[in-house]
Amino acid sequence: MKSILVIGLGRFGRHLCLKFMSLGNEVMIVDQNEEAVSALAGSVTSAQIADCTDEAVLAELGVRNFDLCFVCIGTNFASSLLITSLLKDMGARRVIAKASQDIHAKLLLRNGADEVVYPERDSAERMAVRLSAQNVFDYIELTDEYSIYEVPPLESWIGRSVRELDVRNRHHINILAVKQGDELRPMPGADYRFTGSEHILALAAKEDARKLLKRI
Repeated sequence: MKSILVIGLGRFGRHLCLKFMSLGNEVMIVDQNEEAVSALAGSVTSAQIADCTDEAVLAELGVRNFDLCFVCIGTNFASSLLITSLLKDMGARRVIAKASQDIHAKLLLRNGADEVVYPERDSAERMAVRLSAQNVFDYIELTDEYSIYEVPPLESWIGRSVRELDVRNRHHINILAVKQGDELRPMPGADYRFTGSEHILALAAKEDARKLLKRI
């Protein structure tokens, strides 16, 4: 269990705090908007209506006591930058800030952010990859080169085993799991035979994935 501070309750901040709570963490939310705070107050560990650009407010929160501090302000970059800098100055362990532009990300990193996230950009890119390629059910980018793809097995794989197909050497992909409905089977062994009704979760370089997807 971790203690999380979420500053800013826009769409990203709301989803973030609810997910952290569902995973068994302690979450404190802070926003100037009374309505936004009231809407989530019953779903989190603690809530406060306050302006975190005020140094005294942040000092009262005890930011050093949180494992993670998220700055999720999307409409006022100046406030986001100030809060990020103040958090780090006050000894926050790890500060993660939301950005919408590369220049904002650079400034946030220079002024104390340990990490910057682009929720809108990442969501859009993931959707674009999933919908532009036929039979890609899900997609997670790990680095600029490698991603995880959820795809059906090739028709020629049906009835054959992982060993027979020699998937890693022939296609340069690693099968991390097979998924059938809601059931997930991690790391299928070499004797696993494809049925055609499952999806595979494969780790691959983008160029190798592109070649494979052409055959599906």
